[in-house]
Amino acid sequence: MITLIDYKAGNLTSVRKAFNHLGQQTVVTGDPALVREAEALVLPGVGHFCTTERLASSGVRDAVLEAIARGVPFLGICVGMQWQFAGSTEAPETQGLALFEGACERFRTSLKVPHVGWNQIRRTPAAEPSRLLAGVPDDSFVYFTHSYRAPVVAGVSAVTTYGETFAASVERENVFGTQFHPEKSGDTGLRILKNFCDYAAEKSAR
Repeated sequence: MITLIDYKAGNLTSVRKAFNHLGQQTVVTGDPALVREAEALVLPGVGHFCTTERLASSGVRDAVLEAIARGVPFLGICVGMQWQFAGSTEAPETQGLALFEGACERFRTSLKVPHVGWNQIRRTPAAEPSRLLAGVPDDSFVYFTHSYRAPVVAGVSAVTTYGETFAASVERENVFGTQFHPEKSGDTGLRILKNFCDYAAEKSAR
């Protein structure tokens, strides 16, 4: 069972459809108790970083950290991945989980912002082997829509370039994140979601 975290700002419908297409059962909740008991967690994020403050005020933030600590697979998408960093200059007063170093910042490029559309991802040397990107060729195209980007630090498994190079995905133990939207990225995105589901199933069977 994949638990989708509802904080009233995520792209829940299309993410749920993608998991259902893969034959995965899903439940949508904003209840910290259900988050603590989940077998696998996904945070579909869109919008302003300050919306993640609801995760703290509702008790979901603490529940997510407790679940991660006991080994529950956790996937953050778009703002959901940015939340895994220390924070974002988009909302300096809002704390992230600080699971990865650094903070997200607005693109510093002469190119049009937001960065919207298809772009290529490239694995970092530290990503081998990658559970999330298994079977995904380098330079595969995925779909982005964002104005803020995460730095390239330890734990970044793939990067993308749009005027500057930034983190496209992260991976550390049972924590995963994608800046792009796998639910909107065709067969490549479905493969990435399936990899997450397969990992979650392995963890649950242990």
